[in-house]
Amino acid sequence: MSPKAAVEQVEAKRAVPEPWLRWLWEQFGTLGVAILLALSIRAFVIEPYRIPSGSMLPTLLIGDHLFVNKFAYGVKIPFTDWRLPSWREPQHGDVVVFTVVRDRLGRIYPADQRPDLESDRFVKRIVGVPGDTVEVRGGVVFLNGQRVPSQETQDTFTDENGRVLRVGREDLDGHPHAILDDPNLTGPEKGPVKLEPGRYFMMGDNRDYSNDSRIWGTVRLAEIKGPAFLLYWSWDWNGGWASLLNPLTWWDLIAHKMRWDRIGHSIR
Repeated sequence: MSPKAAVEQVEAKRAVPEPWLRWLWEQFGTLGVAILLALSIRAFVIEPYRIPSGSMLPTLLIGDHLFVNKFAYGVKIPFTDWRLPSWREPQHGDVVVFTVVRDRLGRIYPADQRPDLESDRFVKRIVGVPGDTVEVRGGVVFLNGQRVPSQETQDTFTDENGRVLRVGREDLDGHPHAILDDPNLTGPEKGPVKLEPGRYFMMGDNRDYSNDSRIWGTVRLAEIKGPAFLLYWSWDWNGGWASLLNPLTWWDLIAHKMRWDRIGHSIR
């Protein structure tokens, strides 16, 4: 065999994958691609979020699972505060998921004020955008000196603790939505505050039982993940995932705990 032919034969052998490498690809290659695709979608397109508390009642119930549109306000580039071009700016009335931080005592801070603390995710409604002056007095929201239109209804809502709350309707700059009011309680108030550029004022729809910007301050655009847009799952379930392995649990979930009528609804 000539030296040239020998070299070509060696190169050809190198081009053929080892059998064990082929076996690994055949067994796990598709799974790996699927996982990479799922992680990419979660990082740049949509992100799931579970509602853990009643601060957004009656709009969002405890046990609702929703998708967040991470494209709407511009995808955030990992490990920076930079965002890609957005479809639109955050607006009054948007229901958004954003990041805050907690200390060991459970106190909440805007994420940019205490970057040393552990992060957490909240969902609230945008009440004020940059340049607005927001005031909350006597359970009423004032925006730029004008009372935000609201009215009482004849409906009531009973929360997870058995409290009977009054249902009202509020219109934030053309975005009507339901709010709750406890007739026996006055929620947190806030004196007039003018929002700085890039900062947003968040409030829960369950006005008397929401830990929001009235207490811990405003949120930067950099911490807003995006608007919530779709309920993909909903159940009245507080148990751990391990208990779902018990088949006796399944019938109770299907028959009594699932909120089938909420699945697929858009969030307004």
